[in-house]
Amino acid sequence: MPGFTAAGSTPSTLPGARPLTPSEFNTAMVHLYRGEVARANTWRNRLDGTTNWAVLTTGATLSFAFSSPNNTHVMIMINSLLIGFFLLIEARRFRYYDLWRARIRVMETEFFSGLLLPQRQDHDGEHWRQLLANDLLQPHFNMSLTEAVGRRLRRNYSWIFAVLTVSWIIKIVVHPTPSTLPAELLRRAAVGPITGWIVVATGIVFNGFLIIIALSSLARPGASARGDEVISRHEARALMGPNGDPTSEGQIQ
Repeated sequence: MPGFTAAGSTPSTLPGARPLTPSEFNTAMVHLYRGEVARANTWRNRLDGTTNWAVLTTGATLSFAFSSPNNTHVMIMINSLLIGFFLLIEARRFRYYDLWRARIRVMETEFFSGLLLPQRQDHDGEHWRQLLANDLLQPHFNMSLTEAVGRRLRRNYSWIFAVLTVSWIIKIVVHPTPSTLPAELLRRAAVGPITGWIVVATGIVFNGFLIIIALSSLARPGASARGDEVISRHEARALMGPNGDPTSEGQIQ
């Protein structure tokens, strides 16, 4: 049979791709845009899902902790660790969402804006179609996991951790009876054989680490500019470049 090897199972030659007409190219770009928007919306909804989990578990934990003077404050500490796990999950999801968002913005600022302004001159170096093709062939995250954690922490989770910290302090002060004596508060803060000093010091280190993560990611080049939901044309081009964000941890495997 022509075009097949002797085994008849694999083609010996492949037909060359026919150049697309302008109409076919526009149709393909529209479908690609719709597909990328759908994927971005899917990951955006997943971001809301982990935030909702964090809020619901925090509300349930605080309701249990303050429902009775005999309920332990340890539940608030355990919930803080659980919220930290949710933060890591949401940061991973945010990196994927940011990947689709960058592609969408490139198509919006280059292809669709070009349809509205066909006489616009492109003096931004590498052609946007080459940038998009390179990212489709070798997709890479536009931010590191550390930056993603810091951004989600500043946007949502800093408020949740602040509520948990204040609630833990109030729980120690008011239950089982109100007290302001330092020795008594340290005694209440103890967890089994772990002394109150160790518990308080652990809490300070934990919250200090969160503050460092939030501030360090804010200081990264371009981090504040990408804090908005909609990035500019030049920012989208920069993210879609050959190397992407220099803080990135590598290409998607």
